[in-house]
Amino acid sequence: MDVNIVEMMPRIIEATNETLLMVFISLALACLIGIPLGVALVATREHGLMENGAIFNVLNVIVNIFRSIPFIILLVAILPITRFIVGTSIGTAAAVVPLVFFAAPFVARLVESSLLEVNNGVVEAAQAMGASNWQIIFRVLLPEALSSITLNLTIATIGLVGASAMAGFVGGGGLGDLAISYGYQRFETDIMIATVVLLVVLVQIVQMIGNYLSKKLRRL
Repeated sequence: MDVNIVEMMPRIIEATNETLLMVFISLALACLIGIPLGVALVATREHGLMENGAIFNVLNVIVNIFRSIPFIILLVAILPITRFIVGTSIGTAAAVVPLVFFAAPFVARLVESSLLEVNNGVVEAAQAMGASNWQIIFRVLLPEALSSITLNLTIATIGLVGASAMAGFVGGGGLGDLAISYGYQRFETDIMIATVVLLVVLVQIVQMIGNYLSKKLRRL
């Protein structure tokens, strides 16, 4: 039986809200983990402000391990952890857990990249004025890299949009679940097209906002 797309509008709106919820909660939690991790990678690396080869190597390996696992495999691999944290492996809340595991190392690498772009001369000038390592990190490195970090977090957000769609394979909710349940399993082409269009629009909006904020911060 064909499904009328007009009749499906409430479900489409609900799925869109679920996707937005998954993406932005995951992004917030990933930033809480990934930004300090990225700072630690820069600070403890060779010739860094707090050079420590042992810590850097451990963090580097951990990030590389999680970055090398495709999201769909990670999604299934950590189901026991997901059940332990949220009590279920199905639904929007459950999808947030693997999304955070997926995004946090990615955010760490993006932040690391942004911080490494900061001119060494600025850091050396701060050191010459007697600034402590923590003052250099919070008052020099992060502010100088803020525009680049914003643009990179935009990339991370778009990556989360795509990953949230894949979460539909395990009943994660959102537009991906809708596309699989109706567009794929029931061959409802209209629903599939609608979900694809919504995902494209969402990505465009996120990119536009990210570009705007990055441009504004660059001028500060």
